[in-house]
Amino acid sequence: MRAISILSGGMDSAVATALMMDEYEIHAITFDYGQRSARMEVEYARRLSEHLGIEHTTLDLQWLGRLGGSVLTAGGDIPSPSNLDDTVECLETARKVWVPGRNLVFTSIGVSFAEAMGAGAVIVGWDLEEAETFPDNSEEFLDAFNRLLEIGTLDGVKIEAPVIGMTKREIVEAGHEVGLPFELTYSCYAGDRVHCGVCESCMRRRRAFELAGIDDPTEYRE
Repeated sequence: MRAISILSGGMDSAVATALMMDEYEIHAITFDYGQRSARMEVEYARRLSEHLGIEHTTLDLQWLGRLGGSVLTAGGDIPSPSNLDDTVECLETARKVWVPGRNLVFTSIGVSFAEAMGAGAVIVGWDLEEAETFPDNSEEFLDAFNRLLEIGTLDGVKIEAPVIGMTKREIVEAGHEVGLPFELTYSCYAGDRVHCGVCESCMRRRRAFELAGIDDPTEYRE
């Protein structure tokens, strides 16, 4: 059976994709919505797809990045939380980087691809840790989306979220277990070739490897 993977180039969607390789013939799609890291995300998603031996398509969604004023697309200082366990602070950070409807749009497009290509599933990298501040990563969101697809698709496409119950540490452990080359993933909000090391995404990546006790192949500027 075929599946579409929403592959951002980051480690969550990369591990989610790798975990489903034995079950599906996968076609990955990556979105350029005007985010600072678009060039790097597309490059790493393409390289990872080549490594995994799967098809890869990049889609242009520049209009999405012009909505909402996210610092990821509209400029401004990228926030760097002082404590990743401070939910209040991380909620404030999430608001600054929030792109309106991003996962709704991405996943809906993935479903369109799936139906058009005769695929039965869309694979996403939603996870437990980010669900604390991003509601469109939660199990509640996943369940609601799948209930909608029971009505809104002809062939019963479903969303597969294999890491939705995992922390970032557990995602690193799962990827390590299946031999995923983490050096072919990219997580930085800033979009430079070297990870900044201080944006929330970099901080969570660094902490995940440290907690897992697994060597982090990522180069950080700070």
